[in-house]
Amino acid sequence: MKRLIIFITVLAMAAVLMSCTESQVRGGGIGAGVGGVAGALLDHRNPWRGGVIGAALGGTFGATLGDISDRASREAVQANKPVYYRTEDGRGEYRAEPAGYNDATRCKKIHEKVWEEGRLIRDHVKEVCEGERYDRRY
Repeated sequence: MKRLIIFITVLAMAAVLMSCTESQVRGGGIGAGVGGVAGALLDHRNPWRGGVIGAALGGTFGATLGDISDRASREAVQANKPVYYRTEDGRGEYRAEPAGYNDATRCKKIHEKVWEEGRLIRDHVKEVCEGERYDRRY
């Protein structure tokens, strides 16, 4: 019975991930892994239940953060000014600031910072590239 539940859960997660962007998949995967381990460690009576619940919550949070990161970095590049997001309850904050241009890759740099409950949990610089589209139509 447990194997059937695990199989159905994995199949459902795969179906959901097929509709996600690359950053959502990466963020969701990391969040699910961390949440699953934390949930299994915290639920002493039934580690499987804790792991599944933790993975679901962590995956959702990670995918959401990946989506916000992509959206805010594109907005910061287009407007060439800082973009700031805050959760309604004030526990989470996100800031993206333009940080220059890389001539070699022809990409703009964005400095991202993420705070959770007042603690800085992510601080890095990423590049946002505007691709060129080539159509091979006749």
